[in-house]
Amino acid sequence: MPSGRILIVDDTVANLQLASFLLKAAGFSVNTAASAQEGIEKARSGVELILMDVQMSGMDGLTATRLIKADAALAHIPVVALTANAMQGDKERCLEAGCVGYITKPINTKQFASTVTSFLKAQPSSA
Repeated sequence: MPSGRILIVDDTVANLQLASFLLKAAGFSVNTAASAQEGIEKARSGVELILMDVQMSGMDGLTATRLIKADAALAHIPVVALTANAMQGDKERCLEAGCVGYITKPINTKQFASTVTSFLKAQPSSA
């Protein structure tokens, strides 16, 4: 059973609820943030992985990711982009911003938890 502490950042309540439900059902400890700024603040609470929506009102997810990666206290936390943008070049933009990966929305409910687990396992253990 996974033990990862996951932060989901998304300004759409239905997306937060679905992702949170799926990960909690798989045994993850989940926290949520409804804005990029809230996500940056909650990242300080000791999370192992951040799932970041790319398109949010106010600060977008790629800007938030750049701020997280520029902060020495947070830079070690892997960020995975969650986005409905699946056009050519979108994945590259996410990786350039500092994301370690990319999950398209709508999320595949059958594979979501195992995909998140694979991102956790891919990270070097620093704990």
